[in-house]
Amino acid sequence: MTQHDPRPTWLSVGQQPGTGVLATRTPRLSWLPQAGPADCTGYEIEARWDGGEPRRHRGPGSAPRADWPWSPVPSRTRVDLRVRVATGDSWSPWSDTLTVRSALWHEEDWTGRWVSPPDHDTSAVDRGAWELSTSFHFTEVPPRASLFATAQGVYEVSLNGDRVGDIELAPGFTSYQATLHAQAYDVTSLLRSGPNTLTFTVSDGWFRGRNGGQQVRNTWGDTLAVRAQLETYDTAGTVTVAAATGSGWAARRSSITRADLMHGQATDLRIRPADEPGEPVRVNAVTAPTPSWSPAPPVRRVEEWRPRSVTPLRQGVSIVDTGQNISGWLRLRNLGDRGAHTRLEFGEHLAPDGDLTTSHLGIAAPDGTPVPCSQVDEVTAAGEEGEEFEPRHTVHGFRYVRVSHPGRALSPDDITVVAVHSDLERRGWFSCSDPDLERLHHAAEWSFRGNIVDVPTDCPTRERSGWTGDFGLYAPTAARLYDIHGFSRKWLRSVRDDQLDSGLPAMFSPDSERMREHPDHSGLVGGGSAGWGDALIDVPWTLYTEYADTGILAESWESMRAWGEYALRCAREIRHPSRIARSAEPAPHEQYVWDGPFHFGEWCEPRRPDDPPLSVAALFAADHGEVATAYLYRSLTRLASIAAVLERPEDADHYNTLAVRVRDAWRTEFLRPDGRTATDTQAAYVRALTFGLLPTDLRDAAADRLVGLIHKNDDRLGTGFLTTGLLLPALADAGHADLAYALLLRRGTPSWLGMLDRGATTMWEEWEGVDADGEAHASLNHYSKGAVIQFLHAYVAGLRQAPSSVGWERFVVHPYPGGGLTTARFLHLTPRGPIDIHWTLDGAHFTLGVDVPSTATAEIVLPNGDVHHRGVGRHRFTCTTNPAHHDHAAGVR
Repeated sequence: MTQHDPRPTWLSVGQQPGTGVLATRTPRLSWLPQAGPADCTGYEIEARWDGGEPRRHRGPGSAPRADWPWSPVPSRTRVDLRVRVATGDSWSPWSDTLTVRSALWHEEDWTGRWVSPPDHDTSAVDRGAWELSTSFHFTEVPPRASLFATAQGVYEVSLNGDRVGDIELAPGFTSYQATLHAQAYDVTSLLRSGPNTLTFTVSDGWFRGRNGGQQVRNTWGDTLAVRAQLETYDTAGTVTVAAATGSGWAARRSSITRADLMHGQATDLRIRPADEPGEPVRVNAVTAPTPSWSPAPPVRRVEEWRPRSVTPLRQGVSIVDTGQNISGWLRLRNLGDRGAHTRLEFGEHLAPDGDLTTSHLGIAAPDGTPVPCSQVDEVTAAGEEGEEFEPRHTVHGFRYVRVSHPGRALSPDDITVVAVHSDLERRGWFSCSDPDLERLHHAAEWSFRGNIVDVPTDCPTRERSGWTGDFGLYAPTAARLYDIHGFSRKWLRSVRDDQLDSGLPAMFSPDSERMREHPDHSGLVGGGSAGWGDALIDVPWTLYTEYADTGILAESWESMRAWGEYALRCAREIRHPSRIARSAEPAPHEQYVWDGPFHFGEWCEPRRPDDPPLSVAALFAADHGEVATAYLYRSLTRLASIAAVLERPEDADHYNTLAVRVRDAWRTEFLRPDGRTATDTQAAYVRALTFGLLPTDLRDAAADRLVGLIHKNDDRLGTGFLTTGLLLPALADAGHADLAYALLLRRGTPSWLGMLDRGATTMWEEWEGVDADGEAHASLNHYSKGAVIQFLHAYVAGLRQAPSSVGWERFVVHPYPGGGLTTARFLHLTPRGPIDIHWTLDGAHFTLGVDVPSTATAEIVLPNGDVHHRGVGRHRFTCTTNPAHHDHAAGVR
């Protein structure tokens, strides 16, 4: 469609992206109105169910979205949708028709039963995959056919030898005790007249494979299982189940002799399962929730390329450098003669001697036992022409691969690098005149991409856990880069599944420790840490503000409320030992000071060589009341706003009142009359300024103290996990954009560019992830520090949503030129259309271009202070600035 085509285009109709399958019976509809001379004043939606008579619904207003206006969509229903919008007294042309299909909503819709292989190797060190298959016959190929499938384990499926679909690691990662997703595939083109064979290959996956830092197995069960049915539809719409899992299926061990998502896959291509007679399957050997449908885009092979280099290490061993730290795998050809064995070992770093090392990724079990990180694939060749190896029952976090290939050479042409993660739609693009900042943005993007394998993980290597705190703080940044709506909604379902009745969430979800079922678990307390548990409110709030989705607020209300009440209860009932030592009786304000039972605190603040080592005992002993009480205030404030949106006035008043009391308690306990905080750290002032904790007359003093602490620290940041992404915006908002640029462009340790100088292509867990001697420490792919790029979007380019706006109805463009930059651009595809900001600075002459989409309005603030207001269209502004001010930070490296 051309830029001037007035037709709206669909963004979403509640379908799983890329599949056309509805995730809910009452989908939320959204479309993209095209820019025109007038704002949209209404819309009309037309739907045809199974080709029947059209149903139409009209609505007023400019918002390009609508709740489902009809009765819930039944199972197995095709819906053809189109939309048009009113501008003034005229209507746009209809959009192109989008066809979606509903799946199977109810247990009674499923004919297929659970079938399991006859395996009893639940305690084996290594477990392979099984093939489960059946045959059926068609006299004539039906006009349409769908396959519905799910598994306990990870599955892939083929029909007549051809792979079905392009989804990887199906059915995805959920808290399987409560939620299990299924997938639907159109398989019409794969059917043939005569005999047909349907085969599932199923392996441990997340369900019973290694999970989390402790690599626990059999978390949700010890038995693999598949449930599926293939349905055909004739021209009259009659449904026939052509094949369904049941007693007639056969099980065979596959050529995959070892399969684990964390440890890797081994395949012996000499094994031909189809040549074996097969064994009977076990029927209904497992119990599971009725399958549901994910709102998230599936995991796919998202990008492929040749490696940067293949370097011989010694005879028959080479180091492959992919050029980028990723989540994914290698596809390998040139496997050698029959019986030739190839071993691939994956990692993030090369030791100073040029060999692969993974020692920095090992952790210790609670009893001190080392838990190494091992990601190893193996393949034994069958010696056939055109043979390839591509593992699809594992996934790795890596940049480098040590390949052992005895007896033959290995070249880049033999290898394809495959990035594998959730197939999120791109929504934001940044560029500027400084290559270092573009590299930083690229590294932050890839760090997030490496940690979105169906859930938001902390790292793609040693742990792969969906820590609440990581995604809670990064979600606003992620929403500027990708459409995270369905992905986040899916994850929040697991968060709610894992949350205790008390309101306490798990530390990570899906919870591979099953803490809800083990109330005496030693790690349970960690889920209640401030800044981590607050993700239960922060993530829905992000989805609401970015996508104007009130549905996610309603869906999450009880979970959010329970978390807020849990934190309030802890504040009332628990006193930190330091306060007990101060006075036996608590002061009245202390019932609103949240200082227990446990908080991670700021976490991962830069450490000096003489700092004592971190310990669990020290974590428990520390008083993190300043951090936690600040988060309690912000979460209660957001709860009050959410209650108002959901038209719950009593709850809004309740949480507003409590928020004020918590803020006042924070001021009483942690704020001095001169504006200094009790902990007097960079992080404390960033939090106080950003969360609105300070009286107006003390904001300048607090900002000045923050600046003073940065200068005292050799003009280096000293913030940790929770506030590093907020530091630069806090400085810019307080009138210190020059210092924000100085920190952004700093080199050495700690700094963002210092990571790049030492070879980083993703964000590191620790600032000195690779030290001056070339030794690696901790994970080299933790995306949280990449939240700094929100400064590039919101301050360098200058795009921010206006206060109280949702869904980008109103936005502010306020660039802060500096750091020697001469150009910057940010393009963000919002629910109302693309916002395109681009500026240039030529000496003192500043030029700004802004594209405002239909139904949105913009406030433009130029560097000289001029303010303009504009509606839909392309706008250009110029002004004169002070170039000396903008170059202030250019030389600070």
